Amino acid sequence: MQEIKQENTDEITIDFTKQINESYLRAIGYQIEYLLKSMFGGSFIPVRVSGTKEQVSAFARALGNEKKYIDIFNRFGLTDPRTLSSKHSLERAITGFERSTGIKWPFK
Repeated sequence: MQEIKQENTDEITIDFTKQINESYLRAIGYQIEYLLKSMFGGSFIPVRVSGTKEQVSAFARALGNEKKYIDIFNRFGLTDPRTLSSKHSLERAITGFERSTGIKWPFK
């Protein structure tokens, strides 16, 4: 029943409408980690995200804010006000993701 997959084309498919179990949650965590690594490495990986409009938007916001926070943290350090501001934006995006999907964000 695992709907997240990585095929030879490296396409990632995430479907928030399917039944969620522990192995599915673990797979989502690995896929998000893979996406973030590819974003920092400058490579392109096709991603297909299914769910309600709210779920897909919340996922995109959380992923984008995760990347932005890591970028700012690496650039300015943990105590810089920009890093703290970015962390708060990430926390709000994570809350929205968790509320709309019922899934805990894997990186806290």
